[in-house]
Amino acid sequence: MRILVTAAVLLVFAGSAFAQQPAAGRGAPPPPTDLTKGTVMTDADLHAAIARAGSDRPMTSTRVFTLPGDRPYAVAVEHRMPMPQNASVHETEAELFYLIDGSATMVTGGKLVGETRNGANLSGTAIEGGTPTKLGKGDFFMVPEGVPHWFSQIDPGGINVMSVHLPRK
Repeated sequence: MRILVTAAVLLVFAGSAFAQQPAAGRGAPPPPTDLTKGTVMTDADLHAAIARAGSDRPMTSTRVFTLPGDRPYAVAVEHRMPMPQNASVHETEAELFYLIDGSATMVTGGKLVGETRNGANLSGTAIEGGTPTKLGKGDFFMVPEGVPHWFSQIDPGGINVMSVHLPRK
């Protein structure tokens, strides 16, 4: 329950924090999150940042904000194209997805194919034996820590997704 409440609060803040960020995935990284004031982001600002992401890579991610600490919370907007995607496992944090636009199939569970390690994260080229779930615009999808997940299919035109990383404790 604590994760869901935290996710809801972060989702509210995410929309407002994105306004001060530069072009999605291209150029300088955004400045650190200003923890002294609130900000606003318009729908036009969001979609302009997404448009700047381009369509030449499988995934472009723009950090919206990060709350610092031993286990930081991170919010990003991802533009994913219908190209092969990496599968992931986050060992110490859950990940909440919100589909802004488009539709895709998310596979969870099973076993990573071609597993490699990067700190507390694992990645692979696919998932064997997982459970597919079709997602569409406006859907939320929570992946608990330690669970393999992978966008196995993305509809033509791509998807725009907000992802929130939620560390445990």
